[in-house]
Amino acid sequence: MHLDFSGKTALVTGAASGIGEAVARQLAASGARVVVADLNRKAAEALATTLGTNASARQLDVGDADAVKHLVDAVVAEHGGLHLAVNNAGIGGASLATADYPLEEWHRVLDVNLHGVFHSMKYEIPAILASGGGAIVNMASILGNNGWAGSTAYVAAKHAVIGMTKTAALEYSARGLRVNAVGPGFIDTPLLAGMDRGAYDGLVGLHPAGRLGTAEEVAALTCFLLSEQAAFITGSYHLVDGGFSAR
Repeated sequence: MHLDFSGKTALVTGAASGIGEAVARQLAASGARVVVADLNRKAAEALATTLGTNASARQLDVGDADAVKHLVDAVVAEHGGLHLAVNNAGIGGASLATADYPLEEWHRVLDVNLHGVFHSMKYEIPAILASGGGAIVNMASILGNNGWAGSTAYVAAKHAVIGMTKTAALEYSARGLRVNAVGPGFIDTPLLAGMDRGAYDGLVGLHPAGRLGTAEEVAALTCFLLSEQAAFITGSYHLVDGGFSAR
């Protein structure tokens, strides 16, 4: 399937590694001007350099609403508009039972994984509408549809992201802005590099496909949802989980 994003400007948060990096690479390869936004400035700049002249890097803490607004305004000023956005920035958080979960950790995880998505959509939506419409993909998780012991903050945030996605789609789809969510299973990214073999194999065993997913597989679905080939898809949640949620 050939996707063509020529003439489109895309903003990807959490874009310097993992799924975000794969999305940025596929968008750039399909002709989009890509803004690589990440808390890690050096990693964002390094990726943007490899993507060529149509890519630029920006440091961004999505938990800071003013910083998000400033970035979106800068993207519009520099490129003349914003057409596509992937709200991918996220953190895992502590692994503790609900009653033992520290308040500061709860707020830290929700600041990034939930408030960060809200901040992003709040400022992306007017910019995309002003540019004639487009699409947003919010990166949720299989844990937006399932529980996971020890991850109460992460699970709560990802469930809420799906609800926000559906609500925004109802509000803006008739105005030319589609909003969808993607729910990856466990993906083989550098975040799992330090995991011992037994734990890794345990994760693999939860996926009927018999392996973990790749960032490129998640990016392929994400980019399809951003494209005109998905013009009648909005307000929905799409799994990329090797059968995890079918169990």
